[in-house]
Amino acid sequence: MADPSIVRFRRVITSAYAHLEERRQEVNDLNVFPVADGDTGDNMAMTMRAVMEELDRLDDLEVDEVGRTHLVQALARAALMGARGNSGVILSQIVRGAAEELASRPGELIDPVLVASAFASAADAAYDSVREPAEGTMLTVFREMAHSIARQLSRLDSEKQRLDRGVSEEQQDAILAEVLERAIADGQRAVERTPEQLDVLRESGVVDAGGYGLVLILAGVVAGLRGDDAAVPQVEHQEAPPLSLPHHEDSRFRYCTNFIVSGLGLSSREFLPRLEGLGDSVLVVGDEVTLKVHVHTDDPEQAVALFADAGSVTNLDVADMREQIAERRARLETGRTGALAVAAGDGLERLFVELGAHVVHGGETLNPSTYELLAGIHEVPAKEVLVFPSSPNVVMAAERACELSEKPARVVAATSLQKSLLTLVELDPAAPADENAERLESALGEIANGGVAPAARDDAQGRFRKGDAVGFVEGEIVAWGGAGSTLAATIVKLATEAEIVTVIAGEGAPISLDELDPHVPDGVEIETHEGGQPNYWWLLAAQ
Repeated sequence: MADPSIVRFRRVITSAYAHLEERRQEVNDLNVFPVADGDTGDNMAMTMRAVMEELDRLDDLEVDEVGRTHLVQALARAALMGARGNSGVILSQIVRGAAEELASRPGELIDPVLVASAFASAADAAYDSVREPAEGTMLTVFREMAHSIARQLSRLDSEKQRLDRGVSEEQQDAILAEVLERAIADGQRAVERTPEQLDVLRESGVVDAGGYGLVLILAGVVAGLRGDDAAVPQVEHQEAPPLSLPHHEDSRFRYCTNFIVSGLGLSSREFLPRLEGLGDSVLVVGDEVTLKVHVHTDDPEQAVALFADAGSVTNLDVADMREQIAERRARLETGRTGALAVAAGDGLERLFVELGAHVVHGGETLNPSTYELLAGIHEVPAKEVLVFPSSPNVVMAAERACELSEKPARVVAATSLQKSLLTLVELDPAAPADENAERLESALGEIANGGVAPAARDDAQGRFRKGDAVGFVEGEIVAWGGAGSTLAATIVKLATEAEIVTVIAGEGAPISLDELDPHVPDGVEIETHEGGQPNYWWLLAAQ
């Protein structure tokens, strides 16, 4: 039979999870991101679910004073291992901070004084987990709820502040619920103030999603303390208005073939269809007198022969890609430093594997859990590992995984798929991880980042509507409108002082790679790949 203490824990956590789950999409919708990948509610719910699953695993544990320490520590670790994205990782740190305080007080009943200390420790742990904490976020909201509980202590009767052993479980739960319910009200007021503290929230007309999620969780906790049939304290709904936006495929063919064609009156369009009949990953760029040709094909000689009547072919370079892949994998298997990359999209995942990386599937929202990243680190066949998070949402989870890993591992701060891919090319498996990381992070600074995506919502400033193309360079909107014109304008912005622009086509891109030529500005050389990534029609990078 399960220990009564675990039954109470489960009831409270289940209630908290259920209330968040009920309004999870509402939390997701408050995310102010340009692509339809709102996942704050998802990330927080997954973290809560991990805690519930750990409680199920500990079902037969007898919770004495030593057992409580084991229990809260196990729940804290479960929260961390199940955490996804920034919001999930921060929530896991809130759980950890509270757990450490509870574990440090053996012999004490959980009463308002201990809860106040636990909330204070949890707020400190959450702030410490973020390098540059910003106000107007879930950090602020939780800190305000912790302050609320501390303020209430002076107003509580002394017998309610510190509970003695004679108090019943029902009385204990009722007193805690009373204190926490007042903290919910203060938390709601803190949520309403977040747009005053964070410009992006004010400009978009929303409150902070993570802070709102925390209030919902605490409301569920209060209902759980009051029993299965208790009403959940009312938390006002937060509707998201129409928002403005703030902020190489594994070829079927064997040979990577490159050459220069020199002649008169040359036209890339003339040769594209015939090259595509011979292979894939076709690139033909240049002008009327000089073209650069790139194609993956099994017949390099035939590719060259297509230009026999057009001009002279020079600078022929043919590489056996299968041999290159095999050599790189062999180096990684015997090398000192290996790579773990988060990726999404069949084409992009194959590209990372082609470069010798072990891949963690990020899913549509590019948010693997800490546990998945930790498992990936241990699967990389190298003594040391560099982790490429490929998204700012993954950085914190990746850093936690590196901290937990028995194998030396560190994060390379590549916060986009295209930056991870282009930087990974510079990895030297024979060199130590620290030496590699220093060189790769320097290379990151030479890569300009961009993309084109369908707008998730109507623009509050009236520039575009949901579904229109929106172009970004380093997170800033630079173009909008039709897909072709937006892509061209974004490439122009990105290509300043760049030698080449990489274009990675995503799922549902409205213009195929073989039809991009009319939309590529004169004088800009592009390299194209099929990525298959969700959300972005095209990922762009310039070097």
